[in-house]
Amino acid sequence: MTSAALCLALAIYYEARSEPLDGQIAVAEVVMNRVESDRFPDDVCSVVTQNKHPGDLHRCQFSFYCDGIPERPGDMIAWQKAQDIADGVLNADLSLGIMATHYHADYTQPEWSDSYAYHGRVGSHLFYE
Repeated sequence: MTSAALCLALAIYYEARSEPLDGQIAVAEVVMNRVESDRFPDDVCSVVTQNKHPGDLHRCQFSFYCDGIPERPGDMIAWQKAQDIADGVLNADLSLGIMATHYHADYTQPEWSDSYAYHGRVGSHLFYE
């Protein structure tokens, strides 16, 4: 597994493993859209770990990287699925055409959400650009 596939699989696993397949793909596409954007780092791992400040969930782009818990997937079925989705997205075999660069869970209302154009909902996540 490449480092890009590992980082993308971790993001899928920790951010969306309870989501249906399309919700997991949508989260992966946000990472990939950021890689393609001039506003974010230009590789998957740098996007996923951007602003890493352990213990400060609100500084990380992806909160699982700042929660202080080691990234060791425990649900092996969900972990394998996340790896398969990461490979599919990286190889352009899986796509929903999500153009968003931001998302959040439907039970949160981050300050930034009013600053971006709303694109829609997939599962329990709201997507913005």
